[in-house]
Formats: sequence, C-alpha cells, structure tokens
Amino acid sequence: MAKRDLTNHQRKIVNRYYEHRDTISLNKLGDIVGELYLCDSEKKAATLWKRVETALKHTKANPARVEKIIADRDREGLAKLVNELM
Repeated sequence: MAKRDLTNHQRKIVNRYYEHRDTISLNKLGDIVGELYLCDSEKKAATLWKRVETALKHTKANPARVEKIIADRDREGLAKLVNELM
C-alpha cells in the first residue's frame, strides 16, 4: 500500500484533534454519565462502561481512582471525577 501524504490543511486538522483530545474525551464522558443514569439494561450498561474506560485513558485522571470506579461501576464517583476534570 502506498504511503499517502497529508496536505497542510489536513495535517492541521489532525494536529488540532490531538491537541484537544482530552477535551473531546471529557465531553464524551459527560454524555456517557447521563446515559448510564438513564440506562435500564445490563447489556447496554456494560457497553457504556467499556466506553468509559476507553475515554478515561485519554484524560489526566488518576489511574488507581479510575480502576476503582470502573471495578465498582460507581456512577456517582464517575460523575464527580468527570466534574473535577472539567
């Protein structure tokens, strides 16, 4: 497969995405917290918690705290963490 170079415009878009990746992740987390509170099925909740774990990897959150929140599936703890990170 041939290597495809990006134009200057495309390169700037990619760079801005990575500069603001933590903000993007926090916005996603805020949405997921709301979905978790409204979720009524365990299957959907499991999927949402996987998304939480992925999004939290891109933030500056304490890894030990993140692990505890995910292991306990603590919605209130997650909401507090996201609020603190914002």
